[in-house]
Amino acid sequence: MDLATFNALSPSDAAAAVRPCADVDSWVDEVVAGRPYLRRDQLLVHAMRSAADWGAAEVDAALAHHPRIGERATGDSAEARLSRTEQPTAAEATAARIAEGNVAYEARFGRIFLVRAAGRTAEQILENLTERLANDPAAEALVTAEQLRQIALLRLEALVDETTEAPAEAPATPDPAVAP
Repeated sequence: MDLATFNALSPSDAAAAVRPCADVDSWVDEVVAGRPYLRRDQLLVHAMRSAADWGAAEVDAALAHHPRIGERATGDSAEARLSRTEQPTAAEATAARIAEGNVAYEARFGRIFLVRAAGRTAEQILENLTERLANDPAAEALVTAEQLRQIALLRLEALVDETTEAPAEAPATPDPAVAP
């Protein structure tokens, strides 16, 4: 949708549009309350700042709607549709190693592995998963929150794909005292 349409939505419709980007109530509320945005980049900067302090509670809320990496989201929800477009397909051996890594990650950190999959290959995701298994829980919590922020902003950027042009200034009226 374009920015003008987003700005014109009712608060509940705007929240419903934004929520699939990251199901974090406080963030959704802040993004919606920041309207109207004059430019798309204002929306994205506001959303980024609103996500800067996400902690464990926000991450846990959002993770409830993310499938395990390597698994295809099922259903027809906006979150599921977005997830299916973001995750790359993997060769069988890579997919098996990601599945094994998911099990190890969940045993170590008590939650699913989250990574911004958009723009990454399955091999890059596996490498990221393997590296992050070495993190201590506090460091990994920070990395996970950052990955969630990246996902949210990419999704929001895709949601609002056009900017509203600022109204053109009226042409200057010629000064009758100045002869051409």
